Amino acid sequence: MISVLVVDDSVVVRRLIAAAVEAEPGIRVAGTAANGRIALNKIEQLAPDVITLDIEMPELDGLGTLRELRRTNRTLPVIMFSTLSVAGAAATLEALAAGATDFVTKPAHAGSFAESQRMVREQLIPKIHSLGGGRLRPTPARVPAPAPRRTGRLAALTIASSTGGPDALTKVLGRLPATLAVPVLVVQHMPPVFTKMFAERLDRACAIKVVEAVDGMPVTPGVAYLAPGDYHLTVVGRPGAATTRLTQEPAENSCRPAADVLFRSVAQVYGGASLAVVLTGMGQDGRHGAERLRQAGAEVVAQDQASSVVWGMPGAVVAAGLADAVLPLAEIGGYLALRATTAAPAQTRAVAS
Repeated sequence: MISVLVVDDSVVVRRLIAAAVEAEPGIRVAGTAANGRIALNKIEQLAPDVITLDIEMPELDGLGTLRELRRTNRTLPVIMFSTLSVAGAAATLEALAAGATDFVTKPAHAGSFAESQRMVREQLIPKIHSLGGGRLRPTPARVPAPAPRRTGRLAALTIASSTGGPDALTKVLGRLPATLAVPVLVVQHMPPVFTKMFAERLDRACAIKVVEAVDGMPVTPGVAYLAPGDYHLTVVGRPGAATTRLTQEPAENSCRPAADVLFRSVAQVYGGASLAVVLTGMGQDGRHGAERLRQAGAEVVAQDQASSVVWGMPGAVVAAGLADAVLPLAEIGGYLALRATTAAPAQTRAVAS
């Protein structure tokens, strides 16, 4: 049974979250708190498996609570509750940088308590199950099936991430030099507004240029293109003359943007001259797209289990035998920088997860 501490200054929101949690088998509400100071005391008393944490609260707000918690506990999963607004996005990204594990957005324009509860359940319950269920036993890294022989230098990098992705992307993209000779196409599961602010934050932190993609942008070397929330990002054209294309085709893997959609288009445009990375994240988004990339001769790298917040997406790629290498997060950025300047991939390898 996964125990959850619900922290929010609003009685209505506490009731909403508690009702959504209690209706799910295998999860229970360990307690509630109206501000961060009370929450920190209850964490010691109740030892919850997961915390839901509001950002704006009296006495001690969500960011202050998180910073105090992370001084003594680096691993307790914390899911922030945020408004779908510029201010909410900015505070949430700050919280993720300070050690929050993930976030959900508060229901907006819901017509009833029941509708609000449904919206919370859809976002929150899968994250509680994933983050509060404990570490799974490592999945053996399968040796990938033979792919078409790769020749020549890379023409594009593509990256997918979800839960834990903001921190992972900051570390990976932060290792890429300003002189990077290839473009980088990125899907991070995030809603609108958040992706724009996240791209701006990455741009300030990285040597390469990072932008939120818009439709029809030329895809140029040394630039990372982040898929905007609620849009699939694809590329069309040919290597050296590709452009971005955004669509609102149906969600895949319950995601829009979806990594599978981007990976398929990268396989079609860049083929074996591309390298895909699947970073930490819930679910299996990217697994089918990675298969298409491998069939086209591309190289696929997965983040290892030990350094992943959730080993869902990269684990699915590894379990399917699609990963040429399984690397810890700390090595991925350097590996990409090296691969962008060499004509052949490193010898296939997998590290223990």
